[in-house]
Amino acid sequence: MRKVSLLSIAPFVAAVAVLPAALVLSSDAHAQAKAPAAASKGPSAEEIGKRVQNFYDSTKTFKATFTQTYTIKVQNVKKESKGTVIFEKPGKMSFTYDAPNGNRVVSDGNIIRVYEKENEQMFETPVKGSQYPAALAFLMGKGQLTKDFDLKLLDAAQMKFEGGYVLEGTPREATPAYQKVLLYVDAQTNQVRRVLVLDAQGNRNRFDFSAPVVNQPVTKGEFEFTAPPGTRVIKP
Repeated sequence: MRKVSLLSIAPFVAAVAVLPAALVLSSDAHAQAKAPAAASKGPSAEEIGKRVQNFYDSTKTFKATFTQTYTIKVQNVKKESKGTVIFEKPGKMSFTYDAPNGNRVVSDGNIIRVYEKENEQMFETPVKGSQYPAALAFLMGKGQLTKDFDLKLLDAAQMKFEGGYVLEGTPREATPAYQKVLLYVDAQTNQVRRVLVLDAQGNRNRFDFSAPVVNQPVTKGEFEFTAPPGTRVIKP
């Protein structure tokens, strides 16, 4: 998939990010929070990972606007898209891309559908057989950050993210979808503001989240999608 590289299955998800997924801190007021103490005196990567996990474990739904920046290294091409993302436990997600993009990424918890408006095609993949990154899976009530990743705390100041923490996650189970994911975590709320997914080819898939809202009712039918007539449906 060329237009939607969200979760390398094809979201976010992200992703990644996801991811994700994910990086300049969003314009959210939390971005102005005071930088945490140096890593040696502050919480460990494992502790931050648990804080993030606990926050999302306590949420039923998550909604935010996003900016996705996908960089293809070999072509030196950067593509930017914007839209809205909604997650609902267990395992549901919906990415709606703003016009003129018009793409959609939807999962009802069983099937992931990736619709590419420009190419008039849609990919359908069973969730069970997909490779969506655990970096975004925790948003959907799937996976555990501290179990799925070896976490490392990076220098937030050097990463130009002084309003929080930057976690580097290396998947404990090798996957062709991505090699590493960076999570940019707000120090005050423990929410992930940005996800950056890195693959073996050096491509970067980044998601910046803003205006997050949790535990709000989701419109009926949000996780259902029927492609327009004439769309070519591709299944594995």
